[in-house]
Amino acid sequence: MKRSRHERTYLNFYVHESRHYHHILLYEWLLEEAKKLGIQGGSAFKAVAGFGRHGMLHEDHFFELAGDLPLEVVFVVSDEQAERLIELIRGEKIQLFYVSMPAEFGILNGS
Repeated sequence: MKRSRHERTYLNFYVHESRHYHHILLYEWLLEEAKKLGIQGGSAFKAVAGFGRHGMLHEDHFFELAGDLPLEVVFVVSDEQAERLIELIRGEKIQLFYVSMPAEFGILNGS
C-alpha cells in the first residue's frame, strides 16, 4: 500500500459557541483569520457536553443552555502557520485555551 505522509501540527482551540469577537462569533472569526493566513482548512465541532476551568458542566439536552456549549476549532497546519495564528490571537489579546501537538496526516488510496 502506497501512502503519502506529512508531518504537521494539530492546533485545537476551545471556545463557547455564543462567544463573540468583533461582532461575529469567535469560532467564525478564527476560521476567517486562519483562511486569511493561508491555512487551507479548518473545522468547528460542537460538543454534546463539557466543562472548563470553572467547573461548570454544560450539556446539550438543557434548553436553557442553548448557545453555551463548548466548540472545538481544529486546524492541521505547519509549525509556522500554527505560530502565526497563535501570535495573531495573542496580539488581539483574546483569552483562549488551545492545544498544539505534532500530527501526521495523509491520504489513503489517493492519487
